[in-house]
Amino acid sequence: MNPAEKSLIVQRDSTLLLDVHSASYDEARAAISPFAELEKSPEHMHTYRISPLSLWNAASAGLDAPAITAALAGHSRYPVPENVAANIREILSRYGKIRLVSAGGKDGMDMLKLEINDPALAAEVRANRKLAKYLRFTEDAILLALTDRGTIKQELIRIGYPVQDEAPLCGGEPLPFSFRESTAAGRAFSIRDYQREAASALVADKRPGTGFGVVVLPCGAGKTIVGMAAMELLKTNTLILTTNIAAVHQWMDELLDKTTLPPDTIGEYSGEAKIIRPVTVATYQILVWRPAKEAVFPHFRLFRERGWGLIIYDEVHLLPAPMFRVTAEIQGVRRLGLTATLVREDGREEDVFSLVGPKRYDVPWKELEAKGWIAQATCVEIRLDLPEALKIPYAVADKRGKFRIACENPRKLAVVKEILENHPEDPTLIIGQYLDQLEEIAKDLAAPLITGKTPNAEREKIYGDFKAGRVRVIVVSKVANFAIDLPDASVAVQVSGSFGSRQEEAQRLGRILRPKQRNSWFYSILSRYTTEETFGENRQKFLTEQGYQYRVEVWEGT
Repeated sequence: MNPAEKSLIVQRDSTLLLDVHSASYDEARAAISPFAELEKSPEHMHTYRISPLSLWNAASAGLDAPAITAALAGHSRYPVPENVAANIREILSRYGKIRLVSAGGKDGMDMLKLEINDPALAAEVRANRKLAKYLRFTEDAILLALTDRGTIKQELIRIGYPVQDEAPLCGGEPLPFSFRESTAAGRAFSIRDYQREAASALVADKRPGTGFGVVVLPCGAGKTIVGMAAMELLKTNTLILTTNIAAVHQWMDELLDKTTLPPDTIGEYSGEAKIIRPVTVATYQILVWRPAKEAVFPHFRLFRERGWGLIIYDEVHLLPAPMFRVTAEIQGVRRLGLTATLVREDGREEDVFSLVGPKRYDVPWKELEAKGWIAQATCVEIRLDLPEALKIPYAVADKRGKFRIACENPRKLAVVKEILENHPEDPTLIIGQYLDQLEEIAKDLAAPLITGKTPNAEREKIYGDFKAGRVRVIVVSKVANFAIDLPDASVAVQVSGSFGSRQEEAQRLGRILRPKQRNSWFYSILSRYTTEETFGENRQKFLTEQGYQYRVEVWEGT
């Protein structure tokens, strides 16, 4: 191929530019996706970045430096900068220098061993004070307890050496079941190819080094089905952790609807019920609850109540910090993280890599949209002025006060009404941050309101009415950001948010991406010339980077 016709440009800062309009775009994207993270995907030129974490994810999937540099050279329009090739070799040389294996012998039942093929690195590990308290040194071995497996992996990746974990995983208590050919309601059901591929990428051949990792799929792409497919491949007792009680019930409903698991094999562990069964679905909130700040976490015992063979972390990018502690202790169990984005606002992506596992599978949002598996979405930002009466209070407020005044701009209600008039038949979610604002909107529209204070029974009734078409508009607080299945929603109106969180934008957009007959619309209403507009730029950047059309309009109403 003529170099000028190639689609990839490799830059010295390890970023990769990919020309969407090149004939070789698809081939080049497939070649670089295993070792580079997509950062931006607007209309014409996509940006990827090669990072230590992306390379270690690639190494865990079997790629080496020669294969990666060959892929770059084969698709690059210009010669690959030598410093980029050298960095790839250096970073990947660290992967596999430390292997974690069974200690064997009499200690093999409760001890593991670090195998280090570099004498200088072995000396560095022996001299590290943070590691020393977890390790036991003999003349020819470095040993550690099973319960310290995750902690050691965390500490080693922090000094730049990811552990190649090849220690055995427990099988868990068996639980035979299968998928139904049709749902309990009689609808035809089959697993999509990419869902089966994602589950298979995790389970692989069940040999050491497999059975733990993260699957990244857009909201609406059926991550729950991927989790169930992994369960079906392993056929073992499973603990499922998710974000809230509504998500718990949705997981339970899906399992009963699409698998042969009988009801008495599925239990709920939450603030409302604590029933432990071969498949148990729990909330993160109950697990990280404790009676006092310095007290132990009493519900962590759930992890040891049964012979779990698989733990599923739903919305793994939201894994609460205390959960890293217990996750570090249970490294002998197969682990699956499900998420639409690996971005963590606290920057702990490396901990997800170490403790849950490397990224095993992902598919770009726009690729699934093009195939019809998720809905096409148009994103519109509507900007409007503050009322004159609020301009001086806004000017003299502190940073947090300015943001709240801007978010609660009372003129937004008129914009909401106008949007509803333009979408008279579309099931619509109105989403916001501040309860006073949401209560006023719900009252004016005579629409049901769901907040964190809404009893679960009432919340699920409202969701049920919405799904059945008895209610067309519902107003929801940030409780609707996560793991809520509202398949018919096609319009979302965001009236306030959380300081431009990328996670939040991904989740809120995901509420309207389930495939349906009509296209979807995502509106954000912002106050002009305020801090809300500034924070909105971060959210706008995220959506355009994902490849969504995004237009800005100024509302001139009164």
